Amino acid sequence: MLRFDHFNFNVLDLERSLKFYSQALELKPVKEKNAADGSFRLVYLGDGESDFRLELTWLRDRTEPYDLGEQEFHLAFRTDRFDELLERHRAMGCVCFENPGMGIYFIEDPDGYWVELVPDKH
Repeated sequence: MLRFDHFNFNVLDLERSLKFYSQALELKPVKEKNAADGSFRLVYLGDGESDFRLELTWLRDRTEPYDLGEQEFHLAFRTDRFDELLERHRAMGCVCFENPGMGIYFIEDPDGYWVELVPDKH
């Protein structure tokens, strides 16, 4: 067996990121690991539909924003609530790119990571 398990985003402010992912994408913590010395904290978020998880990694000693390079990577979600979520994300001010021709859009999280939303009909 070989299957996807999780994807990682490193974040500067874990509580801010947890709030964003809960509000924007309804992701909830499903597992957590904390270093005994407090040097890191991992929180795995789930969608309640699949086994795939987004791992948020917080490092105590990290103070500078992460360099995301040319942002040539992203995480994508397929949804049957595309219009509802687009309206929510516009209200949150986190839509960073829309491509009506392809019928998709992207949101940007507090650390600059892009997340694509794809309608279920694609």
